[in-house]
Amino acid sequence: VQLQASGGGLVQAGDCLRLSCAASGRTFSSYAVGWFRQAPGKEREFVAARRQSGGSTYYGDSVKGRFTIFRDNGPNTVYLEMNNLKLEGTAVYYCAAGSGIILSSVRSATAYAYWGQGTQVTVSS
Repeated sequence: VQLQASGGGLVQAGDCLRLSCAASGRTFSSYAVGWFRQAPGKEREFVAARRQSGGSTYYGDSVKGRFTIFRDNGPNTVYLEMNNLKLEGTAVYYCAAGSGIILSSVRSATAYAYWGQGTQVTVSS
């Protein structure tokens, strides 16, 4: 499956932004989808994930309550709605997909086999 992340941009602290992750080749019906981010000089950080079974969602502690991962009615796009963005939200955001990801691995980047190219989000003061 090929992934295309989009929707990044320059926003101010407190603003909202919605990222999209579009799948081609396959649908997301059989895959867990995750969002990760990587700021300059830092390790890749788990942001959010949606499991394929039942659509359960999971969030990193730093975004819980502000970000929402969801899928629309179609099976090919997953979104990351980001509210009240903070300066530390500046990073390249990546979407990823994988099949057969167990609950204990949903926050681990190594569990995802497919990655999009990333989209830059810059939060200014």
